[in-house]
Amino acid sequence: MMSDYKLRLIEDNLAAGAQISLPEIAGYRVTYVARGDVEIRAEGGGAEAESLVENSGRFGSAACSAHSREGSTLWRWELVKRSADDWPEDPQSNLKASHELELDPAQGEYMMRCDRVDFPPGGVAYTHIHSGPGLRCLLRGELSVIVDDEETLVEPGGTWFERGPDPVFAQASDSELTSFVRSMVLPRSYKGTTSITYVKPGDADKPKLQEYTRYVDEFINL
Repeated sequence: MMSDYKLRLIEDNLAAGAQISLPEIAGYRVTYVARGDVEIRAEGGGAEAESLVENSGRFGSAACSAHSREGSTLWRWELVKRSADDWPEDPQSNLKASHELELDPAQGEYMMRCDRVDFPPGGVAYTHIHSGPGLRCLLRGELSVIVDDEETLVEPGGTWFERGPDPVFAQASDSELTSFVRSMVLPRSYKGTTSITYVKPGDADKPKLQEYTRYVDEFINL
């Protein structure tokens, strides 16, 4: 039986001195700081505050608050039931994307990953597939994404979803650095290792100029 889950991405834009409350969710959450820095406090206090700087991430679904001293942008990937609508309808928040997932708990246990991919000008992601679905968001630059001969040009703040088994080719901007951040749901056997498989003969041996930064690789239970 396939799981009844979706992966959604919420963006929080906090002004200097602003705070937002993040509710506990019946699922899993990854928070990435796209701009600025925040201080995370657990609901009810007691625990020491956690500071997150720009380009850092955390894993945790418990209720907490995020406070920004000088202004910040947060991206929150949440793996929840398809029926869930409990994201905070706050003027500081925007639901950027939501995609249903085809996951089969009977096939094994899963993990949630969050990482960043950085391309130099003209960088290429040769035709490839992944071992699980994921939702991406472009941080800077420009990326042409081709899936099944259909091309999409993604600009900063734009999102796209990859199911995993669909072959994807991506071409970064020729004139500037390009980066995106993603969260994927993968089999646990991929913890600490790449989830990518190249489709065309010879592509696996070509030089790869993109760089990867991993923030979260955490086991989950569906």
